[in-house]
Amino acid sequence: MSLQYGGGDEAPLSGSYGAADSFPKDFGYGVEEEEEEAAVVAAAGGGSAGPGAGGGCGAGGGDSSKPRILLMGLRRSGKSSIQKVVFHKMSPNETLFLESTNKIYKDDISNSSFVNFQIWDFPGQMDFFDPTFDYEMIFRGTGALIYVIDAQDDYMEALTRLHITVSKAYKVNPEMNFEVFIHKVDGLSDDHKIETQRDIHQRANDDLGDAGLEKLHLSFYLTSIYDHSIFEAFSKVVQKLIPQLPTLENLLNIFISNSGIEKAFLFDVVSKIYIATDSSPVDMQSYELCCDMIDVVIDVSCIYGLKEDGSGSAYDKESMAIIKLNNTTVLYLKEVTKFLALVCILREESFERKGAGERGMTTPGFSLFSGAELGYLAPSSSCSPSSIRVCVRVCV
Repeated sequence: MSLQYGGGDEAPLSGSYGAADSFPKDFGYGVEEEEEEAAVVAAAGGGSAGPGAGGGCGAGGGDSSKPRILLMGLRRSGKSSIQKVVFHKMSPNETLFLESTNKIYKDDISNSSFVNFQIWDFPGQMDFFDPTFDYEMIFRGTGALIYVIDAQDDYMEALTRLHITVSKAYKVNPEMNFEVFIHKVDGLSDDHKIETQRDIHQRANDDLGDAGLEKLHLSFYLTSIYDHSIFEAFSKVVQKLIPQLPTLENLLNIFISNSGIEKAFLFDVVSKIYIATDSSPVDMQSYELCCDMIDVVIDVSCIYGLKEDGSGSAYDKESMAIIKLNNTTVLYLKEVTKFLALVCILREESFERKGAGERGMTTPGFSLFSGAELGYLAPSSSCSPSSIRVCVRVCV
């Protein structure tokens, strides 16, 4: 692996860097704004937003431009665990000690120009028929509703609540995306996973058809916090909320067609959600390799990438990494913005033919632009004196 890190002007990172939390847990996410909680409380008809609350959105906050993602499901279905693992770098094993959610938690995810939304985690006992519950205010302005179903439990009650929830939400906001996470599948065999997904898919759509809601589309995902499936599923959910997605995909298609790259991802390095990829199919093994590469890069850079006095940034504009596997595959990572990285997969012969080792794997003149100032990709400049270079041959 080849790593290049230069001294930057950004504030240093602090905290511990374990295998399960490559970034510090307090790095890169929105600031809590307790004064915003009252609107959520009023809409839910009592209680209070939890300590994870922050930010404003829609009728309940100050920033109506941020998409809102609702996490719903029965008690103990795994909603809070998903949020903590994906966005707060909690180890999956630590989620065993999470208490059941008994009030709405409102989390402002603002770590980059594209992953910029709010997550509202709802308690499983939420009663939509309670007259004090203003579900119209909740669903109005929501970008996506994620309903979590525990695949290891009897899901008949969950399907009933799913139907009630999406029916009410669709009448208020038909533009909303409806996502179903068939969760905790790590304890099921492959055949059982497929059968469970087929059964839930069939029953849920039959219920919608009987109610005359054939136009309501549900997307289904098999997920677990113990592998990368939850990150893959959340990537698909978030991508639907990015208006620049077609442009990004087109630019990545142009990029790989001119560079000999087989697959390219634009990653949010904090959550390991991929913001965009090229049009070729996503292979789960390739996605997992890219996620593992991000972990390796951040872990190594937190140890070796800072200056001797501990100042500087472990991930800055000169961050770049190359990992060569023993099956002639090369993984390439290049910083795009403070929180985004381009991760590519290519063959070793293409890598050597393009001579990308020192200049960066970029096509001359290739740039990524967006109204939110995503940034650009360009051949990397020479390293500063404080930069380091580490070479590793990885055998898998």
